[in-house]
Amino acid sequence: MQIKYCLFVCLISAILATGCKVNRVSSSRSNQSIDSTSALVPTLKQDSIFVTSKGDTLTSLDKEVAIGIKRLIKDTLSIIGVGDIMLGTNFPKPDYLPPDSGRFLLSEAQPFLRDADVTFGNLEGVILDDGGTPKHCKNPDLCYLFRSPKYMVGHLKEAGFDVVSTANNHAGDFGDIGRMSTMKVLDSVYIRHAGLQTKPYDTFMIDGMKYGFVAFAPNSGTMSIHDHEAAKKIVTHLDSISDVVIVSFHGGAEGKKYEHVTRETETFYGENRGNVYQFSHDMIDAGADVIFGHGPHVVRAIEVYNDRFICYSLGNFCTYARFNLKGPNSLAPIVKVFTKADGQFLYAKIFPFLQISPGGPQIDESKSVIQKLRELMTLDFPENRVSLDEQGYIRYVTQ
Repeated sequence: MQIKYCLFVCLISAILATGCKVNRVSSSRSNQSIDSTSALVPTLKQDSIFVTSKGDTLTSLDKEVAIGIKRLIKDTLSIIGVGDIMLGTNFPKPDYLPPDSGRFLLSEAQPFLRDADVTFGNLEGVILDDGGTPKHCKNPDLCYLFRSPKYMVGHLKEAGFDVVSTANNHAGDFGDIGRMSTMKVLDSVYIRHAGLQTKPYDTFMIDGMKYGFVAFAPNSGTMSIHDHEAAKKIVTHLDSISDVVIVSFHGGAEGKKYEHVTRETETFYGENRGNVYQFSHDMIDAGADVIFGHGPHVVRAIEVYNDRFICYSLGNFCTYARFNLKGPNSLAPIVKVFTKADGQFLYAKIFPFLQISPGGPQIDESKSVIQKLRELMTLDFPENRVSLDEQGYIRYVTQ
């Protein structure tokens, strides 16, 4: 009897491992349960009686037993977004690298970054030990190039980062050699990435949930923030194959004079930086669930549109030595978004951090970034259906 039972268990295990395909959550964002998949299981003879997996008895092997297989769906997902990350550069000289290989830079933030299903950041610059073709700058006074040594990616992995954007104005600082090196090193530590034309989007599984990720920017070699129609096609495709779609964009003018979401096309030093308001709404209409913006080097307002979350700029997060970290440029929030399994917004929490020159996020007991975001949300999105309280929680406004 024990031998027959073991054979039955082994047979069921083999079928589950090889013959079952689990359906994903509907891209229509409904809360319907996932359909069962039927597997035909031969029954085993026991004293001339055939026994099913539920203990039922059959008198013939011609009958079939359907076993329902369901993927476990998490009720609530947590997704963290932070802003620009540049842990130090050896260009134009190694003096711009932090001491002790920069191991300390993310130490205060690490417990927060690791406490989420998915943690995202914007990777400014390239990962390359030396060489590459430096980008030509028309105005060197306005141009910085970032080349971070390969060992620094280990700090990102240890801190808890799952996915980063490579769509920004520094992704091409050292030409194709820099781009290829960046992707290769990120792949080597299993940090997902997207945003370059050679790697426009990615999908990945974490704890049984499938995420789609795509990033856009107004810069050459990246997926264009200006071509909304092409961007919508990618997002719609990701929505059809993923549970949750995360979109990153690098856009908008830079600096403390440009903290507000204008809802118009923005230019900065003659460059078209996109209409980030229209772009974000178009992406959500196409199927995006969570949108993280960056580029202005200051924080911008947060909006919830059609029950989907948009942060228009996360500011600077961990930017060592070569960044202006004065005033609003010092604010470095960790934004933790909670959604349903289909990406619908539930609530969010802002963890207040700031950077003090030369850089690295530190807990801000004064909660300056929360006060700044409360101000910006009130001014830029008075119609918002959510509010940010003094403790950093973003919730729907009760009617």
